[in-house]
Amino acid sequence: MNDQPDRRPRKPGKPYRRPQKDPVRILAFEALRAVDERDAYANLVLPPLLRKAREKEGPEKFDGRDAALATELVYGTLRRQGTYDAIVAACIDRPLREVDPPVLDVLNLGVHQLLGTRIPSHAAVSASVELARVVLGDGRAKFVNAVLRKVAGDDLDGWVERVAPPYDEDPEDHLAVVHSHPRWVVSALWDSLGGGRAGIEDLLDADNERPEVTLVARPGRTTADELLESLGEESGLPGRWSPYAVRLTEGGEPGQLAAVREGRAGVQDEGSQLVALALANAPLEGSDKRWLDGCAGPGGKAAMLAGLAAERGATLLASEKQPHRARLVAQALHGNPGPYQVIAADGTRPPWRPGAFDRVLMDVPCTGLGALRRRPEARWRRRPEDLEGFAPLQRSLLRTALESVRVGGVVGYATCSPHLAETRAVVDDILKQDEGAELIDARPLLPGVPGLGEGPDIQLWPHLHGTDAMYLALIRRTA
Repeated sequence: MNDQPDRRPRKPGKPYRRPQKDPVRILAFEALRAVDERDAYANLVLPPLLRKAREKEGPEKFDGRDAALATELVYGTLRRQGTYDAIVAACIDRPLREVDPPVLDVLNLGVHQLLGTRIPSHAAVSASVELARVVLGDGRAKFVNAVLRKVAGDDLDGWVERVAPPYDEDPEDHLAVVHSHPRWVVSALWDSLGGGRAGIEDLLDADNERPEVTLVARPGRTTADELLESLGEESGLPGRWSPYAVRLTEGGEPGQLAAVREGRAGVQDEGSQLVALALANAPLEGSDKRWLDGCAGPGGKAAMLAGLAAERGATLLASEKQPHRARLVAQALHGNPGPYQVIAADGTRPPWRPGAFDRVLMDVPCTGLGALRRRPEARWRRRPEDLEGFAPLQRSLLRTALESVRVGGVVGYATCSPHLAETRAVVDDILKQDEGAELIDARPLLPGVPGLGEGPDIQLWPHLHGTDAMYLALIRRTA
């Protein structure tokens, strides 16, 4: 097959037909190109593209159903990219790397419509060819047409059986193709999760599900009951584990809530809420007046901690290295009922004195492998060598946290990654160097949450808890 422009003269008697522009699929293509070319994140790229489409086409020609389809096409294609790449590779006569990325984006959008949605096959092929004509040209549209007609010859299960190696021969590569994760990510998640095939398949399946939107009722500013009342029974459900959480149903829209617009509530995964709650509820002896969030951006956990601190007469210092993220923290904390302070500071070279705080949260930068449901493109963007880049920073920040807490105080080390190199390996290394600190059991601090393992640290999972795969170790300063 040839995906190069076709410059042969058109057959006589066949009039040229101008390609039909489909704003939904053009938008989806533009979002995928931004993710590929600019390392953008879909959740940041999509909202302005959707607004632009509504303004350009008008609400009659681009309504909520169009926005929902565009969102499904983008996220579905990104989540299943690995599986779709393998299917496309089986349908062409050259290595996949030789297909230009824009062509591959159109192909994968088409494959998702064929194999991942209820769009009829003829409509999926036709719409994808029209998109190719608009964004790639007629010559490449013929290539897209030929490939997608081959793909349409079987369903997803049939294709997976053809392109995935047998599980018995290569379990990790089989799971990587079937569940659309890079092989190294499958291996890392399996090591962290432990157990047999069923557990890892459940986890990988959960990574490919569209996550619920969860709100947090910020303590002292509103309550979960008030949020539920404002949403109504059809749009909101209580959180599973956090008393401050509200889950939105299909019809719920966060931006329509006054509490969200006013900052009394925010969008926050329930796993992040549980991390903040566990640190806030850890038992202390003596003073409990000064709290620190040492990596506070973009401000979700800081806003929750600030509200909890205010209820006890304590003060939160929220520190974030990047000034623009520090501004986001300040926005999240604006209106908090108690005293707080937001600063832009490097957590590895803190401006505060040692032993100044009673509670310290250090939610360190990481690979983000725990949030692949929300940022599916991260699975294709991350590399194993990224772990080496994060490792020194994670250890340095944990050292700072332990130096910043008083004797008897508690540090929470958190990551949105279940990778052992970012979780237990970091904690174990630092505790070996610091004889004046010890792990405490975090599990009793999350009553009612099942499946927390053998402890003393906590690892949450999408397939077990319906949250991001957040990790938390609680460490008490003993000397």
